[in-house]
Amino acid sequence: MSNDSQTQRAASPARPPKGLTRGGLIYPHERKPEPGEALEVAEGVRWVRMPLPFALNHINLWLIDDGDDGWAVVDTGLRLRETQELWERIFGEVLDGRPVSRLIVTHLHPDHVGLAGWFTRKWNVELWMTRTDYLMCRVLSYDTGREAPEEGTSFYRAAGFSDAQLERYAKRFGMFGHGVDTMPDSYRRIRDGDTLFIGGRNWHVITGAGHAPEHATLYCPELALYLSGDQVLPTISSNVSVWPTEPHADPLSEWLESGRRIKGAVPDDVLVLPAHQRPFRGLHMRLDQLIEGHEEGLVELRKMLAEEPHRAVDVFPALFKRQVTDDLLIMATGESVAHLNTLLARGMAHRERDEHGVDWYSAT
Repeated sequence: MSNDSQTQRAASPARPPKGLTRGGLIYPHERKPEPGEALEVAEGVRWVRMPLPFALNHINLWLIDDGDDGWAVVDTGLRLRETQELWERIFGEVLDGRPVSRLIVTHLHPDHVGLAGWFTRKWNVELWMTRTDYLMCRVLSYDTGREAPEEGTSFYRAAGFSDAQLERYAKRFGMFGHGVDTMPDSYRRIRDGDTLFIGGRNWHVITGAGHAPEHATLYCPELALYLSGDQVLPTISSNVSVWPTEPHADPLSEWLESGRRIKGAVPDDVLVLPAHQRPFRGLHMRLDQLIEGHEEGLVELRKMLAEEPHRAVDVFPALFKRQVTDDLLIMATGESVAHLNTLLARGMAHRERDEHGVDWYSAT
């Protein structure tokens, strides 16, 4: 949820533009895979699309031919019976009788890691994941069944939640673990700068931050492919939020730095394989759009704070184009605090807490 959504290691061969063009981006694949189907998007790389029970109703997952070892799977989908059944169909109809050779998860969010435990146990394979996201996923999963902590209540009170909104937060606390199968007790760490050898080709690990603490993306120069996960999406932007566990964090600055670093590490002519919506071409343009959108939001936010002090829940109009409904309140608040914390870090805003525990922000 962000401004436009509401809420070079090696040169790759030039590719002529093909497909639909929207907003300056090129979408080569007009058809998306049906549930249980896998469409080939490049030699040895197949696109799987699984349903999600949210407004964003799907996630893209990827199969990479790993030669005689089988198939590498990138991301799993949410822990749902329907998703497991669709994977079983793919195992039987798509994998050509070969096993899953390894599971790579880009980051900790349930729609990406939800069936990781099921995969590793079913296929007796390792989970490949960044350290921070693996550990954070396990920590958040342990919140299931707990009462909402005082730190969380205080955080959202400071943001300006009403008593009814605080009660709704408390009832929803711990839901993260419901979408995640029991995680494996060991994993194989991947980190920025690593190179994974999959099916005879090199896939370079480039990590980003902001949306997740240590989000892994994969770049294959030989295929001119960039598997971006949630770090770069074509028409929406990733949620970049501050959460009660780290209320003074500045994830937006981390996200902006990540975007600039990815632009320097990955050529513009790659086919981008995002976690949501369609594969596209135009990586550098899209990164510029996303970065500029956040910077413009910061300008509008500071203008608002210059007029009079505001709470985090008051600044939604400066950042989001659509109305923030109850189901989006937590994410919108987290992203608003992220923008406010960036202004604080830049010395462009000031925060004061009143006698009711509510934070008020003003421009410096």
